[in-house]
This record gives sequence, C-alpha cells and structure tokens, in this order.
Amino acid sequence: MSKPAFATHEVFNQSPPFEDVDLFALDRPLVEAVAANGGAAAEKELSDFGKHWGSAAMAARGRTANENTPKLRTFDAKGNRRDEVEFHPAYHELMAHSAHAGIHNSTWTADGKPAGGAAEVMRAAKFHIASQVETGHLCPITMTRASVAALAMQPDLLAKLMPVIGTRSYDPAFAPWWTKRGMTLGMGMTEKQGGTDVRANITRAARDGDGYRITGHKWFMSAPMCDAFLVLAQADEGLTCFLMPRFAPDGSINAIQFQRLKDKLGNRSNASSEVEFMGAYAMRVGDEGKGVRTIIQMVQLTRQDCAIASAGLMRSGLGHALHHARHRSVFQKHLADQPLMQAVLADMALHVEATVALVMRLCRSFDRTPADAAEAAYMRLLTPAIKYWVCKSAPPFLYEAMECLGGNGYVEEGILARHYREAPVNAIWEGSGNVMCLDVLRALSREPDAAAAVLQGLAEDAKGLPGVTETVAFIAKAFRRGDGERVARLAVERLALLAAAAALNGVFPHHAELFAATRLATAHPSMYGAVDLANDDIRGLLARALP
Repeated sequence: MSKPAFATHEVFNQSPPFEDVDLFALDRPLVEAVAANGGAAAEKELSDFGKHWGSAAMAARGRTANENTPKLRTFDAKGNRRDEVEFHPAYHELMAHSAHAGIHNSTWTADGKPAGGAAEVMRAAKFHIASQVETGHLCPITMTRASVAALAMQPDLLAKLMPVIGTRSYDPAFAPWWTKRGMTLGMGMTEKQGGTDVRANITRAARDGDGYRITGHKWFMSAPMCDAFLVLAQADEGLTCFLMPRFAPDGSINAIQFQRLKDKLGNRSNASSEVEFMGAYAMRVGDEGKGVRTIIQMVQLTRQDCAIASAGLMRSGLGHALHHARHRSVFQKHLADQPLMQAVLADMALHVEATVALVMRLCRSFDRTPADAAEAAYMRLLTPAIKYWVCKSAPPFLYEAMECLGGNGYVEEGILARHYREAPVNAIWEGSGNVMCLDVLRALSREPDAAAAVLQGLAEDAKGLPGVTETVAFIAKAFRRGDGERVARLAVERLALLAAAAALNGVFPHHAELFAATRLATAHPSMYGAVDLANDDIRGLLARALP
C-alpha cells in the first residue's frame, strides 16, 4: 500500500542509538591506561563488563531510574513512622549489577584490608564505565566502598560488618543489616550552619550503655536508603565519628527522621535528604574527638571516585559526539569529515585521553600506597588536585559534546542532557574547588620534602615534553609565595596538567607531547577546537577514541 501524498514523517540522516557496544574495548585510551598501570590481566573481565554495561538494556535502566525519582514514605498506612525511601525497580537493578561486579567492595579483602595488586585500577575501570551509563546509583556504591577505610579505625566493629559488606549481593530490603545478604552505607556530615566547616557541627552524642544516642540534624545526608551511615557529632571529647544503623540493636527502626528529599539539579536517581536525629542509636568509630581524622580516611576514596566518575561522564560525552558525527551528514558530507568538527572532536579526545591516563595513574598510587612511601605522597598531594581539575573540566566539556549533537543533545530523551546536569555534583561533593586547593596547600605545608619529591617525579615522568620546565618552575614558585592561597587555583590547575602530561607520557608519548604543547607550553584556549593540530594527529586521536 503506498503512502498518502501528505505523509512526511520519514526519519533519515539521524545517528542510530549508541548502544550494544563494548564500552571497554572501544576505548583504546582506557584499555592502554589500565594496562600501563598494572591491570592488563583484567582485559577479558573488563571487556565482558563493558559489553554488559554498553547494552541497550542497561541504557534503558539508566534512563528509567532517572525519570522515576525516589519518593520518601514518612509514614505507613496506619500512621507508624517509617522514613523509608522508595525507588523504581530500574534503580535496584543498577545497584544489583554494580554490586555483582564488586564495585562496592573489590578493593578490600574479606577482613577489610587493602586488596593490593591492581585492585584499585581494575575497580576504577568498571566505575568509569558504569558512570557512562548511570552515575546517580554510584553514590552509595562509592560510600560503601570508602566507608571501610573509616571503619578500619574501629577494628571490632569492622569485623562485624565486613561479612555483610564483603558479599557481592545487593539486598534492598528495609531490614536490620545483620539479617541481610548485603548492605550499603551512606554518610552525613553537613549541617546548615557549617557546610564545609564540619567543626561547626552542633549535633550532640551522649553515651548510652554500649553505644551513644545522637540528637541533632544534617542538612545533607547522602543515600538515605542505606543500611547505616557514618555521621559526625560532638561527644564529650569533641567531634567524633559514629556508625548509625537504620535499625537499633533490638530490631526497632532507629530514630532517624527524614524531613524531605532534596530537589537537585542532577543526580536524580539517587536520593539526598535532610534529616533529624531524635536520640538515634549509634556506635563510635575511632576515638572521641578524632572524628575528622577518622572520616578523612573515607573522604580520600570518595574524592577519587568523583574524579573517576567525571572522567567517565566526559568519555561518554565524547563517545556520543563522535558516534553522531560519523552518521550525521551536513553540507553533503559527514560531520566527522568536516575539518572544523574534526578539530573540535580531536581536541576533546586529547582532553579525555589525558584525563583517563591521569585518573588511572592516581588509582595505581592507591594500590601501591601501603608499601611505597613515594606513591603514598603522590596520592595525598594529587588526589585533591586531580579532583579539582577533572571534576571542574566536566561541565564545559559536556556542553561542548551536547553542541556536537545540536538540538538532539539538549533534549532529555538523550543521555547528554542528563550527563550535563549530573556533572557539577562531583566538583561540589566532598569539597568544592577552593577546598581542594586549600587541601593541596595543607599537604605542601605538612610534608614539604615529600611534596617536592612528587613534583620532581612528575618532572622526570614528563621530561622532554613542551613547557614542562617552565611549568615546574611556576608551580614551585607559586607554592612558596607568602600569598600562595590567592593564586592557589592557578597553581593547582598547573599541577594537575603537569600530572596529566606525565601520566599520558607513560601510556602514549606522542599524545602526551600534543597535550603538553597545547596545555603547558601555551595556555589552552577556552573553547575546544581552537588549537592547531596536524591532520595525522587528528585522525589518530579520533581513531583511538572510538575505532
């Protein structure tokens, strides 16, 4: 039967969905960065993971979980207080797939010690891939993994929890943690009057038998459906870290009363809450008065994940932009064959390649920190610097990726609008840009010799690249200035760029040279594509980014 003469709706010159792909094998910079940092043996496992998470089914779960946001059920039908957060099944499916892959616990042994080897690098590759599909559910995954580092300050408590944390099962039941197949952990530090200044917290903890009773509030408590939370409260000896379970030891619902869920710009599949503690039961973690020292063990790991996730969001933006440009024709040829679009995409690909090399190098330092003082110093100094640069790079990068798709990138049916809304949270969470810069300055003041050795190591790893000598001299001078805080953002950004060039030099030296020439030797323009790359370099970058 022929079409009516007025039928006009024939879809053509549109790119097919970027689905049912191997998100690991298609990403040569990731494959090579993982191998360069000790994870070559995991290539088959990571490829299987990449195929699974690159499937249309996983993409649909990510979309559905964000379209059907969490709901707070404060009371049950009979008026009993419940404070339960309800999620769409797609969210629970994402959590189950991440838990099954061990993203929440694979860097720890059964007794809560660092797993060693290349566990951090391998786990980071999975986290990087999963973040390209759905980032919100990774918040409780991150906190569950990171909480083990803080709980290690209370070995008796960790010994009780680890058998449940250590499983690769996800159990969404609203039940006491000790009855479950697996558990997740969240955290609550921020209060209205304090924000970043957690020492201004006024939540109080009073001894009660073998535990404590906590009274107060938290302005942000992440992932309120978790089975327990690490919280800070003022005890007799000062600010102290506590583990607060959803259920008290007698099996009753703990006195944790959620006031509302935050209406956030992005991160919509994940719940964030305001909460009141009405004499809630909790157990001490670490010594009284040492709350910041205890919780910082967790914070380093959550900052690491912020950088990995932001790198994943940018990688996804690049992948979708390249895929679209290779299928979309404009002015009688594909977008990907237009010289100006090639310049934009190649510059973006260079940024992503350096970012991936950098975050994987950081993860290698986490793997090696327990046995290598130099790697431990690298980890302490560069974690905040890398989080600063990578996370703050993501929003403008994802805007550029959206523009590559035109209007299709801006509408909510596509993933890039969601990525763009998601991107700012990683720069804000676990310390904003200024906080990261101040933490770098603190690391320099506490360990000047170790920091100098790290800077020297970066110079050696980046030796011969354009602009390295001048960059090293600038960083050293800036951090010695009496008014160093005033120029800290500039110095920290240059430090991160130097570290990225050094990391990329250990993976793909020619692209490290391009990166240094366009970022260190000269100031990188504010717009992607405003660089002069040779045609062969453009082709090479794009071929590696998406074969």
